[in-house]
Amino acid sequence: MTLQPPCRVLVIDDSALVRQVLSELLAADPGIEVVGTAADPLLAREKIKRLKPDVLTLDVEMPRMDGLAFLENLMRLHPLPVVMVSSLTERGADTTLQALALGAVDFVAKPKLDVARGLEAYAEEIRAKVKMAARSRVSASASLQRRPAMPIARSAAIGFRTTDRLIAIGASAGGTEAIRVVLESMPADAPAVVLTQHLPASFSTAFAERLDKHSAMSVREATDGEAILPGHAYLPAGGRHLRIIRDGARWRCRVDDTAPVNLHKPAVDVLFRSVAQSAGANAIGVILTGMGEDGARGLLEMKQAGATTLAQDEASSVVWGMPGSAVRLGAVDDVLPLEKITERLLVLAHS
Repeated sequence: MTLQPPCRVLVIDDSALVRQVLSELLAADPGIEVVGTAADPLLAREKIKRLKPDVLTLDVEMPRMDGLAFLENLMRLHPLPVVMVSSLTERGADTTLQALALGAVDFVAKPKLDVARGLEAYAEEIRAKVKMAARSRVSASASLQRRPAMPIARSAAIGFRTTDRLIAIGASAGGTEAIRVVLESMPADAPAVVLTQHLPASFSTAFAERLDKHSAMSVREATDGEAILPGHAYLPAGGRHLRIIRDGARWRCRVDDTAPVNLHKPAVDVLFRSVAQSAGANAIGVILTGMGEDGARGLLEMKQAGATTLAQDEASSVVWGMPGSAVRLGAVDDVLPLEKITERLLVLAHS
């Protein structure tokens, strides 16, 4: 059996401490080789040509050229898998979402205080994301945001009615852009959508606002107990789980702070299992790009409850971990390229 060579990583950060800590954390994994470091994007550009890394880690805020400008040039001229290193702040969240739109594969959070110890606490996550990035498809994520912006036509407020369909979507790595692509083609009166995307607590508000700008639907952070309405999309706030409960003829959001599931909070399995129990055959489940297996078993429960289930195909996924796991488990009725998913959802919603 042939052993895979280690993935070659270039660490780009203006902080000498962060460069040292990240290099040591990554090099501790035999599947990773740190081939160099760079203090700014201009130095990085030369080292990319000379060292030919498989993956970059990139700080968002950099001297001489900010990380977003560098990333945009990189993805246009010499696409490479990039894992962003961003701060857990409101500004950091917005910038990181912009980076994901430009083609970055994923991100890790850099704590504001005691950076070295904070990064060490996430060592396994950092290493896993770098190795996953080495196997990812950067061209897919880089090309999605090239689509021209569509004018958003908001409808008048939609009052409560019993919905025929409920759409549940789960995603992880690459999912912030995949979810945007799905929602931006949804009409204002589309069936209600409930979402779970793996994000840290401080990122959820910026993510909801970004999706709301790109969709005719009203996209919001869910509040505990609120009724689920057509024309609205809901995602959990503040790193909490989102569940769906039935209340007579309607569905409501249940947002809670219970323990992580599959190491995630929010977890896709939590959402999908609740949809299986509360909506059954009235639901449609969609699992999009993401690392790991979260959501696969929940999607199977949805299918067993009579829901129609879809998965993003491997060619259009940044990482075919979650969708691939669901397909192998027998949880998926149909596998589709990302650009075909909204069309299929709308057909199913009216069938």
